Amino acid sequence: MELTLQLKRLGKKKVKQVPFKLEETPKNLEELLVACVKNQVEDFNKKRLEVNVIGFLSPTEIQEQAQSGKIGFGELANKDLANLQKAIDNVLLAFKDGLFVVFIDDEEITDLKAPLQLTSESVIAFIRLTFLVGTYW
Repeated sequence: MELTLQLKRLGKKKVKQVPFKLEETPKNLEELLVACVKNQVEDFNKKRLEVNVIGFLSPTEIQEQAQSGKIGFGELANKDLANLQKAIDNVLLAFKDGLFVVFIDDEEITDLKAPLQLTSESVIAFIRLTFLVGTYW
């Protein structure tokens, strides 16, 4: 199933649109979160295991990377692999603690077990919340 994820942080104008592919349609929000985490952990671990043998950058690559503001060889200092079960536990706890909210087709989903009606045109928005810090005088 092809979905579109929108990743947003409050206070930031940029909304990142990510095409996302799932093997099967999730029945509820918990299954959707677990599927997203599995996909991201697999991508993260795959990048850690890749070997970068190219020791130079072409002028085109330098120009492309300059657009994002950072030019690098793509070397990773941290080669530790992510633990899938810890990542799943972490995302479920973060949702329960209110660190992010989920909207599916402009409707907020607040229950992990509520049934979902997803289609290939569904737009899923993850909004990371930012809490104010400080004391109140």
